[in-house]
Amino acid sequence: MNIEFDNERRPRILLIYTGGTIGMRRDGTGTLVPFDFASLDDEFPSVRRLHLDIEVLKLTPIDSSNVTPGRWVELATVIRDNYADFDGFVVLHGTDTMSYTASALSFMLENLAKPVIFTGSQIPMGILRTDGRENLITALEIASSRRADGTPCVPEVALYFQNRLFRGNRTMKQSAEALSAFSSYNYPPLAEVGVEISYNYAAAMRVSGEVEPLRISTDLSGGVVVVKLFPGIGIDILKAILSVPGLKGVVLETYGSGNAPTNGEFIAVLRDAIERGITIVNVTQCVGGTVRMSLYETGVGLQSIGVISGRDMTTEAAVAKLMYVLGGGRSPEEVRRLLEEPIRGEFTA
Repeated sequence: MNIEFDNERRPRILLIYTGGTIGMRRDGTGTLVPFDFASLDDEFPSVRRLHLDIEVLKLTPIDSSNVTPGRWVELATVIRDNYADFDGFVVLHGTDTMSYTASALSFMLENLAKPVIFTGSQIPMGILRTDGRENLITALEIASSRRADGTPCVPEVALYFQNRLFRGNRTMKQSAEALSAFSSYNYPPLAEVGVEISYNYAAAMRVSGEVEPLRISTDLSGGVVVVKLFPGIGIDILKAILSVPGLKGVVLETYGSGNAPTNGEFIAVLRDAIERGITIVNVTQCVGGTVRMSLYETGVGLQSIGVISGRDMTTEAAVAKLMYVLGGGRSPEEVRRLLEEPIRGEFTA
């Protein structure tokens, strides 16, 4: 279908609040209480200068440490149900699991052709020097921004924080204290924000003339685990983890460019799991760089038994993608094919 963007009217943005530090302010006693985003214009008159029609939708606020795939399904459903009525979406989310949620939504929102911008803050909105004010205002502006042809500047799931916009499924939280809390080590920013917003159009997705209707995939698989290798990891412990009933997928965090122990017992445990139908994806523990299992003998052993290279995916994206591709009753061949190709720009081909 064709999506037509009207540059003559004010863009309509749906602001979705899910919880997190950005939604807190201090009351008269100094206690942190929820911020009322319904009165956004009154709290921050500068928002009016964006010339947007903003509607606020508040989900039941939760600490992002309590986020589950059920919250992802709820969020994807809200976006689908409001998709036709808005030009873009801004999601306010706690920082601890924001990269997981942004990664998951990037896969779940199929045929997405409008901006879905995640943001939050390290300092509560109601505190004078909060970073939330600038993050929110700029996220709203990005969600409403259009190219010269009228199509969105960033028609994808992205994450904005402290002057930089990243592809959502390329991010990780890098600091619990710095205002620049997120980084994208293996993919360039989609935009840099200074006096002006400078978009990196070559890095961002584009809307073609014909796009399919938005669909959401809510059949996310359980049974996914992250296993981080370390010197001395016990074979019996590894075997126990890989023998848990219901286990379907493993994100294996290896060393360097995808290296792991070469001893026969370690390889045999992984081979046995793969033969039982468990999908294993290899990602590096390093924040930057990519998996190249054919580079060293220690990686060749994993490749030979059927471990799938995660290339330069983050752990967050690998977890979300495994849940996505293992859901829906796909065949093992289809699962492997989808994991070996970038379907939302989540790794470098």
